[in-house]
Amino acid sequence: MAADVCDYYRVDELLSVEQRQVRASVRRFVDEEFLPTVRQHFAAATFPTELTPRIAALGGFGPTVPTEYGGAGLDSISYGLMCLELERGDSGLRSFASVQSSLVMYPILTYGSEAQKRHWLPKLARGEAIGCFGLTEPDYGSNPGGMITRARRVDGGFILNGTKRWITNGSIADVAVVWAKLADDEGQDRIHGFLVEKERQGFARPLMHGKWSLRASITSELIFEDCFVPEENLLPGVASLRGPLSCLTQARFGISWGALGAALACYECALGYSKSRVVFSRPIGGYQLVQAKLVHMLSEITKGQLLAWRLATLKDAGTMRSEQVSLAKMNNVSAALGIARLARDILGANGISDDYPVIRHMLNLETVNTYEGTEDVHRLTLGRDITGLSAFE
Repeated sequence: MAADVCDYYRVDELLSVEQRQVRASVRRFVDEEFLPTVRQHFAAATFPTELTPRIAALGGFGPTVPTEYGGAGLDSISYGLMCLELERGDSGLRSFASVQSSLVMYPILTYGSEAQKRHWLPKLARGEAIGCFGLTEPDYGSNPGGMITRARRVDGGFILNGTKRWITNGSIADVAVVWAKLADDEGQDRIHGFLVEKERQGFARPLMHGKWSLRASITSELIFEDCFVPEENLLPGVASLRGPLSCLTQARFGISWGALGAALACYECALGYSKSRVVFSRPIGGYQLVQAKLVHMLSEITKGQLLAWRLATLKDAGTMRSEQVSLAKMNNVSAALGIARLARDILGANGISDDYPVIRHMLNLETVNTYEGTEDVHRLTLGRDITGLSAFE
């Protein structure tokens, strides 16, 4: 019997019944409720916020968060499969859920007070509140430690000043997890996280326009001008760059799975097209050059599937290292972008038409290849890990 053209190494056999059920429910949602409208949203540069309750009902917000805080209490493979299926729809859809889970709920769960957890996590899990993550600045992306956003102590809290940019969900968020420098008692700058509600005076969230990638996604600036934040909004559990970097590690884990969803969408489209598109009286799938491209795509997807699965088992065992996440994010996103470009080539002129999903995924993956650490930064991170020598200095 021929092997599954999308699961050549039978990775499905490594999944539990519950994990397959999670995947099936998210896949059905994407196919039936998201894909019928994504072309219009991509063209209009809008996001279907009306789907928020459905994503919440699927457990898509904080799926690994304990049930006592409103999460689904699922394992990391289930979360990865969710990300894969959401990004098979669109990178913007996966980003929406990923920011909520990995960049907002995770830091509250990990570094927040008990009161902060009880107040925010159930609301975020139910989709009754949307969050965003404020780290990247106009001049500080790959070097977040250079941020210039600052907090200073005042009676009852802090005053924030600064600007964050390229913030997913920013303009629709009810709360922002914002990272800023705050001087300690010795005058040394420490990086702290603050929960900033949307109604805070001095807090603006203008929408960013003109994107040709991730168009079906909300991208914003966060601007703080003497914005007061009360003492109880400080995340008490961390006072260093380790805080935001650990959040990025969680997000990169989801991206390493999600990119495979975009790759699979492009591969399936190109494979089907190659069997039906006739050139010189035969399907183009019968020509050597097209077959070579399809085989390369399948090979990269298969390697990515095994890499993501193993990463998830390490994560659940508590032995996953951030450098291992860097490798998976770097490899799987780069491979997905290459697959999208090959699929566009196989489709010829149709490859740039929104009648097919390929060009949309290709444009999106240009961004996914950059955010949460560029391919080059991850490559140097791995180089430092295996040689013990830093190329960043």
